[in-house]
Amino acid sequence: MNILIINASPKPSGSISQMLAAFAQAAAESGHTVETITTSRLSVRHCIGCMSCRTKGQCCLPPDDAQAVLEKIRWCQALVVGAPCYWGNMPGELKVLFDRMVYGLIGESRLGMPQPLHKGKAAYIISTSTTPFPFNILYRQTRGVVRALREILGYSGFRIKGKIERGGTKNRPLTPRDLDRCRKLARRI
Repeated sequence: MNILIINASPKPSGSISQMLAAFAQAAAESGHTVETITTSRLSVRHCIGCMSCRTKGQCCLPPDDAQAVLEKIRWCQALVVGAPCYWGNMPGELKVLFDRMVYGLIGESRLGMPQPLHKGKAAYIISTSTTPFPFNILYRQTRGVVRALREILGYSGFRIKGKIERGGTKNRPLTPRDLDRCRKLARRI
């Protein structure tokens, strides 16, 4: 199976990066083809909201890394998105990337209703927050990231097959148990 991992953390050794690396290693050991994309290394212009991509099936802006990521999403059978919490939501770079790829994630019926273009593909979400557990969930920190990604991926047709929310990363570094949770999630694919 082809698995695409999108790492929305700007920290190469941060919690999200470590968790996604553990996921990728376990998935590769299970025989899957794994590719990881890090959003902080991409060059993606902001969407201008013209909506012409919805009728033309392509973005009107000059080509950048958004089109390459969209091709990888089309290639994969499973998508893993790892994102730290920024103000109760995903990092802006990840949101900009999804904004720019909307035409390749959902189609539109004649009545303007969204139609999923990735129906039946699996998705996994991993999120971290410096807010300690259980407040990362109660105050909708990691839960906000998961909610936003569920919405985007759900409209696109992805089935959310698993998620990990880890709070308290500021005062409590990741443990081997955290990384084992990621490996177990990868082996379930």
